[in-house]
Amino acid sequence: MSALAVAVLLCLVSAVCYAGAAIAQERVAATSPGGGYAPLRRPGWWGAVALTCLGAGLHVVALAYGPLSLVQPLGALTIVFALPMAALCARRPVGAASRRGALLATVGLAGLLSLTGTPHGDTLAGAERPLLAVVALAAVALAALAARRLRHPGARGVLLAAAAGAAFGMASVFTKAVAEDWTTRGADIPALLPGLGAIAALALAGMLLSQSSYRGAGLAAPLATVTVVNPVVAAAIGVAELGEVFRYGATGALLAAVAGAVAATGVVTLTVQDAKRPADAPALPHARQPDRDLVRAGADPDPR
Repeated sequence: MSALAVAVLLCLVSAVCYAGAAIAQERVAATSPGGGYAPLRRPGWWGAVALTCLGAGLHVVALAYGPLSLVQPLGALTIVFALPMAALCARRPVGAASRRGALLATVGLAGLLSLTGTPHGDTLAGAERPLLAVVALAAVALAALAARRLRHPGARGVLLAAAAGAAFGMASVFTKAVAEDWTTRGADIPALLPGLGAIAALALAGMLLSQSSYRGAGLAAPLATVTVVNPVVAAAIGVAELGEVFRYGATGALLAAVAGAVAATGVVTLTVQDAKRPADAPALPHARQPDRDLVRAGADPDPR
């Protein structure tokens, strides 16, 4: 099996893990009472953390085998898997629009896969890494602060999700750099510590921001935002800084942009379909279903 095939297989399994984690996160956010630490007392939250860690581990290995410009866009499969999985959990059929969205996303990603060139093995220059990490963390923090000023939960959730996507994308950039240093350059552990610190900080920021983005905004819009922003940020760095290219030169790059647009259209179709679902039908698993313990206690079953 080629390295590219291994990367694709790992991305598929990773996307399933991330999809399950997103559904669990939304469930916890929708049914937890107010309070910043309330989710920590829910087993579902820790299940989401476990799935996220598993997905992240598989993603790290995939980055060692494939280029950023391929591995990150394949993360769009997360929403392709998540919304049908949510429909199954809610015991409702997957609509025709959802099937069209999933098909468009899959076709677009398949086109992108067919155009991906051979990885060059370039990595971030050592002098660029501290500045890039500081700029990324500062930008994410500013976006999070700006989101706190927004009153509309949907807009706030999308901005938080965009910040989370940027954090995850930059974490993948540093993961790729550390993996290259370890596997091809034989760097020792002390030399890897700054990069590992940047990965930990960015991944933690992304995890917390993504959890916050689901409160009051549902699953679809925040997840779609993370799914789009993450690969855009990472692929832009991959092309600009790591010398990653597509087959057939400029023509291949143009076709890759078209394939990316098709995949993005599929993601948007999935999101819009979920947003149009009637309020009396649960759009997502447990998103509108009262928590039994809260009902027995006489609390508001939907803290949103």
